[in-house]
Amino acid sequence: MTVKKVVLAYSGGLDTSIIIPWLKENYHCEVIAMAADLGQGEELAPLEEKAAKSGAAKACILDVRERFLQEFVFPTLRAGAVYEGKYLLGTSMARPLISELLVEVAEKEGADAVAHGATGKGNDQVRFELAVKALNPDLRIIAPWREWDIRSRDDAIDYAASRGIPVPVSKERPYSMDRNLWHLSHEGGELEDPAREMPDDVLLLTRRLNEAPDAPAYVTIGFESGTPVSVDGSTLPPVELVERLNRLAGEHAVGVVDMVENRLVGMKSRGIYETPGGTVLNLAHRELELLTLDRATLHMKETLSLRYAELVYDGMWYSPLREALDAFVTSTQRTVTGTVRLKLYKGNCVPAGVHSPYSLYDPELATFGADQVYDQRDAAGFINLFGLPLKVQALMRRRTSKGDGV
Repeated sequence: MTVKKVVLAYSGGLDTSIIIPWLKENYHCEVIAMAADLGQGEELAPLEEKAAKSGAAKACILDVRERFLQEFVFPTLRAGAVYEGKYLLGTSMARPLISELLVEVAEKEGADAVAHGATGKGNDQVRFELAVKALNPDLRIIAPWREWDIRSRDDAIDYAASRGIPVPVSKERPYSMDRNLWHLSHEGGELEDPAREMPDDVLLLTRRLNEAPDAPAYVTIGFESGTPVSVDGSTLPPVELVERLNRLAGEHAVGVVDMVENRLVGMKSRGIYETPGGTVLNLAHRELELLTLDRATLHMKETLSLRYAELVYDGMWYSPLREALDAFVTSTQRTVTGTVRLKLYKGNCVPAGVHSPYSLYDPELATFGADQVYDQRDAAGFINLFGLPLKVQALMRRRTSKGDGV
């Protein structure tokens, strides 16, 4: 099948930098580099010039920071979705949005294919391609890592050097990084050995523990229906809110995760995730839910949160199941409104007070002191009925152990 025009998900990193000349050399097609501004900051400044020098016919950078937070990050936050108890899904949530943009640009530019720089060993190839299939199944998808002869990051660095393409990695610091407003991830290099401690040069957003201030900081997060809206009493737009928390939490070494995770493709990998502001928001949201959700709803949401996290991680953002789970989550969040105060200190983030007009906590019921509301004698009947199945089982075992039963 002949390809005339390809839209490439472009980051300016090692892989996507060498993909531009590779596509032109192997598919003899026009290449449009599309970059999504998800909060990478200074990384975006040289992209247009760099893409042009690499051979792209056109480069476009789309500012979708607020869209990223409103349509992807905050729904996942409200769902309480955390993959394998640690990963706050920063990369996983970004891929479906980038895929949306790929499709939008391809349709606008009349392209017949899209391309990405994900490797055949990773999760991102699945996330990109499932989203494109869901949004425009007619587009051809090109994944160079599954086609070319390059087999390692060293090979890729050599390929870039042979064509005069500058790349932001070296054989001395070969980490693969992905950055957006929500997090910064690090993989590769020395991190591939899970027995080794994280090297000192990895962290970029978050201070190391020994560099964190000796005095704690307090921060108050305001929520409306499960969505964060304010910091320390000041209502803030989404981007500014997350950026402020990133700076504060990063200063106090909060939000570093070092984990070995189970990739969708069947292998384990080790990664370092810096999610300073996201860690604060996740913990604050959880505290507010503990105050405002009834026991049965909270426990069911905990169960479904695990499934939600798997769907996001696995690239199933556009699946009917995730949309259905969103409807459940939205219903649970109607009363998740209030403020949560947190203490940040040397890598720790702990609750320091929570308040909501929808609080289900009744001090007269919970008190260990004298009260006029709760008759403790009622508990005896409750325990008798609740424990009846256990009593029946015990009587059966006693009877059968004496030979009276079958």
